[in-house]
Amino acid sequence: MDISPDTPLWQWEWMLLNRTILFTWLVMAILVLGSWCVTRRLTSGPHISRGQNLLEVLVLGLRDQIREVSQQEPGPYMPFIGTLFLFIVTSNMLSIVPGYRAPTSSISTTAALATCVFVAVPIYGIAHQGIGGYLKQYIRPSILMLPFNVVGEFSRTLALAVRLYGNIMSGSVIGAILLGFVPLFVPIFMDAFGLLTGMIQAYIFAVLAMVYIASATQVNHGPEHTEDDKSGVSNTPSTHTESS
Repeated sequence: MDISPDTPLWQWEWMLLNRTILFTWLVMAILVLGSWCVTRRLTSGPHISRGQNLLEVLVLGLRDQIREVSQQEPGPYMPFIGTLFLFIVTSNMLSIVPGYRAPTSSISTTAALATCVFVAVPIYGIAHQGIGGYLKQYIRPSILMLPFNVVGEFSRTLALAVRLYGNIMSGSVIGAILLGFVPLFVPIFMDAFGLLTGMIQAYIFAVLAMVYIASATQVNHGPEHTEDDKSGVSNTPSTHTESS
């Protein structure tokens, strides 16, 4: 039984095309074409298409989740987190198509997605705090934590890749095994369960990516700022008091 979608389909000298690359291109084409079809006739009137209605529900849901996780405005993070979620969920949902193998069942795809998160974390962190403020996070609360924080960056990237790969690949393997032993009915339920699992895994991956980015973009204030924020009282006299 072939449990990997990395089986070569075509090769010429150093160029290699396998099922993972082919199905990744397919998912990308579906997302691009679908977004173009939905957004080419957007309207703000009372009568909107079903596609626009679905798009608005999806966008608003993603924005609410980003705001809830990060406690920040979702605008800067929406393109990256939304793209991750849509790519993963589309890849997993297409598993019901005969002959299709989800690119996320390949460790190369999940490692690439995790690497994107690994690169995005310092980019967002430096953009919000500056390079000095971001690098200071690695020596908090003590400089002795530097090696542990560095190792933690790599270990959570590895965990992201392996978690998504393991869940999607294991579902495909179990479905293939049951198809050999019980060819009727049971595989149908397994496919339905796989769709649910695929959506959950896409959600978990996107939420974890947002958690990592939010931890890098939070500006740490001193103790005096923290106490003022908690009490809601500012030490700066108001303009009205000064004038009176």
